Amino acid sequence: MFEVTESATRQITEYFQDKTVAPIRIFLNEGGCGGPGLVMALDEKKATDDEFVIGGFTYLVDRDFLETVKPIRVDFTESGYRLDCAVQFSSGCSGCGSTGSCCSH
Repeated sequence: MFEVTESATRQITEYFQDKTVAPIRIFLNEGGCGGPGLVMALDEKKATDDEFVIGGFTYLVDRDFLETVKPIRVDFTESGYRLDCAVQFSSGCSGCGSTGSCCSH
C-alpha cells in the first residue's frame, strides 16, 4: 500500500542529517505546467491521515486520498525523487514549448 525504497530512505536520511526530523506528507500537487502529480513536504499529522513509519521517518497520507491512489511508491533515482501511484494524472499544458514555458489559459 505504501513503499519507500532504500535509495529514497538514504536521501531522506541525508536531508535530515543537520535538521530536526519532521513528518513527511505525500499529497497531490494539482498545478503547474507538468500537470498534477504526487509531491512531498514537511507537515504535521492530521486526524484524517494514515501514518507510515519507514526507515525511522514518518510519512503522512490523507486516508481518503490513499484509498483512491494506492499503492504509493517513493523512490530516488539519478533525476531525483520519483513518487508513483496507481492513478495516471493528465500531463498538463499541451502548448508548452521546448523552453519549458507554459501557454496561458
